[in-house]
Amino acid sequence: MNDHRSFRDGYPVEGSGLGDSALPEDSGQLGRAHGGRMLGAVMPVWYIGSLVLVAIWALAGWHRPGAGLVVTAGALLILSVIMSILLLVPINNRGKTWTPENRPADWKEQMNRWDRWHYVRVAVIIAAFALLVTALT
Repeated sequence: MNDHRSFRDGYPVEGSGLGDSALPEDSGQLGRAHGGRMLGAVMPVWYIGSLVLVAIWALAGWHRPGAGLVVTAGALLILSVIMSILLLVPINNRGKTWTPENRPADWKEQMNRWDRWHYVRVAVIIAAFALLVTALT
């Protein structure tokens, strides 16, 4: 087993070196569908909670050093939510209903597109939380 393989939520990430031939039958696609259903219910709570906490922090510390960093972090989190709604959720909503019997011919391309946008979104979220950590100092 290669140590460089990537996993998300316990499932291999498409394009991570774990091609379809490395997984039993349709496990990768089925895992993505399951993950889409599970995370589709959890992500809104996480996003709303993060935005509310950052808003409270920004308001409470408005006249303190680092307030600009907190506001910028909040803007980046809002950007990540917009990216999710416009770019990732539509693909996820399609993918979570797919089975090996009903998936479209281009399902791998759609999942690869989702992966690319997901990586960008994660980079935006990491930048936001880096700004929050910086605001603490």
